[in-house]
Amino acid sequence: MKEIVISNGLYPIITQALEEMKSEQGNSFRLEKVNLSELERRTGISRAKLRRLKKNGFKPVTHSKKARKSILDGYVSIIDNLLKQGIKNSSVCFECLKRQGYPGGITIVKDYIFAHKYLLPPKRQQVAPQGNRGRRFSTEPGEAYQMDWGFVNVVTDYGPTIKCACFAMICHHCGQCYIEFFPNAKQENLFIGMLHAFRYMGVPKYVLTDNMKSVVIKRDHEGHPVWQKDYEDFMKAVGFQTRLCKPRHPFTKGKVERLVRFVKDNFLPGRTFLDVTDLNRSALDWCNEQNSMYHRATDCIPLQIHTTACSKVVSSLVETQAIRLYLCPLRKISFDGFVDYEGRRFGVPFRYTGSLVRVQREDTHLYVYSADTRSLLVTHSVTWSKKDRYCADQYANSGQPEEFPTAPVRTEIRELPSPVSSLSFEKFNFDKGGDLDE
Repeated sequence: MKEIVISNGLYPIITQALEEMKSEQGNSFRLEKVNLSELERRTGISRAKLRRLKKNGFKPVTHSKKARKSILDGYVSIIDNLLKQGIKNSSVCFECLKRQGYPGGITIVKDYIFAHKYLLPPKRQQVAPQGNRGRRFSTEPGEAYQMDWGFVNVVTDYGPTIKCACFAMICHHCGQCYIEFFPNAKQENLFIGMLHAFRYMGVPKYVLTDNMKSVVIKRDHEGHPVWQKDYEDFMKAVGFQTRLCKPRHPFTKGKVERLVRFVKDNFLPGRTFLDVTDLNRSALDWCNEQNSMYHRATDCIPLQIHTTACSKVVSSLVETQAIRLYLCPLRKISFDGFVDYEGRRFGVPFRYTGSLVRVQREDTHLYVYSADTRSLLVTHSVTWSKKDRYCADQYANSGQPEEFPTAPVRTEIRELPSPVSSLSFEKFNFDKGGDLDE
């Protein structure tokens, strides 16, 4: 007699009915000759379906689509690792897979992420919604930009985790954006980031920002802002005005806050870089790519609208001597001949010790100028290591005459390493020769 094999995929009711029929018929029971009419009466399953199951010995048949191998099978571990890190943006996952040789499209990646959301770390508890506060703030083309800071932790191999600041600016009308990273969010870096953004997008009529310490000190008794002195001079030098926004009011400055969050969700996840210069190159390429894409929220391509409409209103940045001074922050040379810039020290020739200089980082080089920026003192290659960077003539020569060999030196001698001091109880080692008595 042929043994009944019931797999886990069969209905339990069919298994029970076949067992009952086997116990009733005894040795005369044959699975291949089972009475389908009786099995239909016991199970309630149609005879046509039972006939199909009988052809396979009442074993389930794997559907062809389920047995088909997915194009994503070899890359599942990569997506799982990204999901476990909290990276759920399908575009970021798709770019990571393409760099690993993934030949498929983005739709199957979206479906996989949707089906495996349980791999994501738990979200923090959200605050109860406060409801709508009014209409969104809108401006004319080129009338206003929004700016803000965002912060991200950078994991390094040479020390603890450090904090990096991201300067973000966006056109309020079309959505053209610019981002740049700095080691900190000091006022001098704010000025440099704004000037680079104005060079990229033009100078608007006014800039929307929140109550930054480097922008506003307080408000007077009439509610008017009291500007920080250096920032007020900066506004006059460049030629724009600043408007402050209400705290916790996203309808006025929400675009740049959304841009900061978009940078953290789209540009930064899984990002590795060599130094800040390399990171800013990637950030500029990312800005060019995003500005050339269609944005559903604004129903336009930002680069096209900014070129055709906003650029007719904004003014070009004229880099005068006053503006150049903001691009080159002032530094004082230390007693040992270094200038401190962005947490690193760079050497300056000895004859300039104690004087004031101006420092500017452009791409992979750091330039040290005189206080009036008319003469270049020294140039350094930016390596972004924590070691001090020395330069030629950093220390004064003694001026004493020195003799040098006139013929090639071929005589060699060897220097032995310093002997290790013996322990105090070594004098009790009687196996060692010599007089150990003291």
